[in-house]
Amino acid sequence: MLAAILIMALGAVILGAALGYASIRFRVEGNPLVEKIEAILPQTQCGQCGYPGCKPYAEAIAEGEADINRCPPGGQEGVAKLADLLGREIQPLDVEARPPQVALIDERFCIGCTLCIQACPVEAIVGAAKQMHTVVGALCTGCELCMKPCPVECIRMEPIREKIDTWKWKYPVFALRPASPANSPANSPANSPAASLERAA
Repeated sequence: MLAAILIMALGAVILGAALGYASIRFRVEGNPLVEKIEAILPQTQCGQCGYPGCKPYAEAIAEGEADINRCPPGGQEGVAKLADLLGREIQPLDVEARPPQVALIDERFCIGCTLCIQACPVEAIVGAAKQMHTVVGALCTGCELCMKPCPVECIRMEPIREKIDTWKWKYPVFALRPASPANSPANSPANSPAASLERAA
């Protein structure tokens, strides 16, 4: 009995050491540029860009296979950030940006098929088979991927009304720079001591 336990323990140690060595020896280094691009993307995993998620889209951008203007949830602000990171020109969105929205399930008609739960990329729908489902609004990204699988069409999208904590300035922002001392009114020729004496005379 003791011998069997020792043999199993020794096997576990050897296997663990082998796995640890393999994880170091065959480690695949990630592309730091992909990570920076993915950090800018909104992580909605909606597929509107033509890729199955934000990371594949980030990889395609890093490889030069995709433009930076194909993410509607990120909006024009996201395009500007990607352009600044990659040193590219800012482009208009390839698709029309939609206002923020959230999915709502009409619970009177929900049959509990779980198809919307399977379609949601961010796990914002909760429920069980043959039970009523509901959407967690704080997690929903408004990607609309849950609407098509619903066999009874009980899911609709509702726009999110702007509140004080979600409102954003929609117009260009210009940085304010302090005037240089040479250009300040106090140092202008009209305010020099000689000019003051001339005016007094």
